[in-house]
Amino acid sequence: MVTLDEIREMVEGIRSELDVEDELRENALKLTREIVRLSGDAVKALHRRDFEEARKRLDEAREKVSSLRDMLKGHEAIYFTGYVQTAHQELVEALLLYSYLMGERAPTHEELGIPAADYVLGLGDFIGELRRHFLITLMEGRLERAEEVFRFMEAVYHELMTLDYPKGLVNVRQKQDQARRVVERTLEDITRAKLEGRLEELLTATVERLDGGGGDRTR
Repeated sequence: MVTLDEIREMVEGIRSELDVEDELRENALKLTREIVRLSGDAVKALHRRDFEEARKRLDEAREKVSSLRDMLKGHEAIYFTGYVQTAHQELVEALLLYSYLMGERAPTHEELGIPAADYVLGLGDFIGELRRHFLITLMEGRLERAEEVFRFMEAVYHELMTLDYPKGLVNVRQKQDQARRVVERTLEDITRAKLEGRLEELLTATVERLDGGGGDRTR
């Protein structure tokens, strides 16, 4: 027969375990928020070409990712939650952008010490940051460079599309859909810019030709 004392003892044991888990969860939330913030700061610094600041923020974020992993060893129920995954994604996105702009080799998920699925999702977000870099380059009038960025973005997208796994393993389908829309919009932008550039060249050539023949008409 189950006694009330037995129930109380079991509840007390459960409470002790859950108190530990709850404290870990709160500490993990704090760390993930810091990782997301640092990664976002790094991306902003990269787009304004402050590479030293970006590197500093990324180093801090990587240290916190390492601390998070060590803290949650043996607590997989927390480690594989959405907010931890989001923090990993943000770091991957920022690191890939940094590596691309600096011409460096991108770190692997093993080197970062994060799950492969989280890395893949960050790769999908990287395409969006490439578009942002593309637009900045386009606004600066560097059409040739903008086209290079687009071609690279397109290649990354094609690699992302080779991954076909169920949502329960990695929710890559959503990232693929988002990336497709980004690539399509960017293709429209580069096509329009090139057409406008050619039209401008044609108009300039026409004006120069007319100006060159203006003297004959006045005699």
